[in-house]
Amino acid sequence: MNYEHLASEETIEKVIAALKERNINAVVVDTRAEALEKIKSLIPAGASVMNGSSTTLQEIGFVGYLKEGTHEWNNVHEEILKEKDSAKQERLRKESVLADYFLGSVHAVTEAGQLLDASASGSQIPSYAFSSDNVIWVVGAQKIVPDREAAFRRIEDYVFPLENKRMQNAGYPGSTIGRVLVIEREIMPNRHLTVIFVKEKLGF
Repeated sequence: MNYEHLASEETIEKVIAALKERNINAVVVDTRAEALEKIKSLIPAGASVMNGSSTTLQEIGFVGYLKEGTHEWNNVHEEILKEKDSAKQERLRKESVLADYFLGSVHAVTEAGQLLDASASGSQIPSYAFSSDNVIWVVGAQKIVPDREAAFRRIEDYVFPLENKRMQNAGYPGSTIGRVLVIEREIMPNRHLTVIFVKEKLGF
């Protein structure tokens, strides 16, 4: 299976409709630049913002934009890095899952509207699953797969080897699949989950 093939417009619209039935918002944009502008429009001034490690967020320019500080958000990640006491820094990392807005990506979206995300440590999973009231995922259209079985295959056969190599190139021993989150639907009325599909190949 070609895991880098962009889904058709018809398929993307089908997935957006399926996500809506699961109480998950979704929109589609043409480019990574438009994805960044969409994020800016979704997050109000004064909101606390945290993001998980994400190649996709780097590729659309969000990570750089957040570091620049030209926004009016509370950059939780910056606060963590500023703390030099290791015990206090660890506490801030754990508390970061309470950020008003948590951003990242997922590794596969099924045509039925299920979202799958693999993680080594699971640090982003609390926010994705429960603790942040607003979650925004930016997803390249190549991540849409037919079903759950294909989603797990994508993670194991395609995503993991690339992430493992990326970590090794960064000087680490490698990576591992420590946890896999499957998001079926949102049932909490106070939570807002949004998927921004981009008609470009982004991330793994």
